[in-house]
Amino acid sequence: MHRRTAISVSAALLLAAPLLSACSGGTRPGTAAVVGGERITTSALQAQVNDVRAAQDRSGAGAQLIGATPQLERVKLGRMIQLRILEKAADDAGISVSTKDVEDARKARQGNGTAAALELSALQNRIPLAPGQIDDDLRFQLLFAKITERFGQDKFLEPLAKAAEQLHIEVNPRYGAWDAQQIGLGQAQTPWITQRTQADQPPAGA
Repeated sequence: MHRRTAISVSAALLLAAPLLSACSGGTRPGTAAVVGGERITTSALQAQVNDVRAAQDRSGAGAQLIGATPQLERVKLGRMIQLRILEKAADDAGISVSTKDVEDARKARQGNGTAAALELSALQNRIPLAPGQIDDDLRFQLLFAKITERFGQDKFLEPLAKAAEQLHIEVNPRYGAWDAQQIGLGQAQTPWITQRTQADQPPAGA
């Protein structure tokens, strides 16, 4: 897999935006999002963020990398939701990605370089990846590629739109609202905060 492939996947997801719908609603404490009735917990999200921050610190360019990713929680949550949309669309279409597929993709991405070079490159992605997150990202790329191959460049939006609608996505407003136009999280909102909360007082748990 090459950098150009990753860029094309991101661009295609943005093109899919008008057709991918989701709903925002109240979520239980400790829940970052609900996708298809399954929770993405705040602890699972924070674990991904912490792994990236730790890897950035070890890289030797920690301050620069951390400074370039100030909204990492939101970015990571958006990607986690996108992966579930892809998984649903792929499952509905009878498409799968095997462990060998991922292993082959890793070897292709690493090329003649070292594992350390691959891990540093992953940290510099638009959506930075800790070493333990690389395989999931490769799976994301492969699922998208297979869906596009199956349905074609002019039809791949349809299964993604259907999957997103069926998953009934709810996002904890602490992380923003799911924006169907951008396939990502918009500005954070806290509609459950009562009028008694002062305007300059940070929301509880934020």
